[in-house]
Amino acid sequence: MLEIQERFDTAGYEHIIEAAGENIPHITEAMDGGKAIGFIAYAYDADKTIVYDYDDGGDLMLCDGLVRSVMFKSVLKGIETMEFSLPENGKLKNLIRLKFLAEGQVVCDDLNSFMNGCQHCKKGNPEK
Repeated sequence: MLEIQERFDTAGYEHIIEAAGENIPHITEAMDGGKAIGFIAYAYDADKTIVYDYDDGGDLMLCDGLVRSVMFKSVLKGIETMEFSLPENGKLKNLIRLKFLAEGQVVCDDLNSFMNGCQHCKKGNPEK
């Protein structure tokens, strides 16, 4: 069974620590049967969450789940902006496909409205 859970150490993610600089990085992993099959690495800044890297193993739905989990945690902290500072520009393509970002952008604003957007879709479509 797939679980998304925060990791409380950064062993194996040393490249994230370097990229985060003075920010304290957080790692959330997607676990399946006790094995990590993906991750997202991020840090909270005063007014935004910065995503430094993610690995979804090529699974677009896993990418969606990882990003939404961090968005949700950000909203709970009162943070409304998420910036993607990724080492590979190719990873932005999935974020654009999932509508987290617009073409040519690296910042997602108004996370609270974005997270509530799914509720509005369900109201408009009674089959969901």
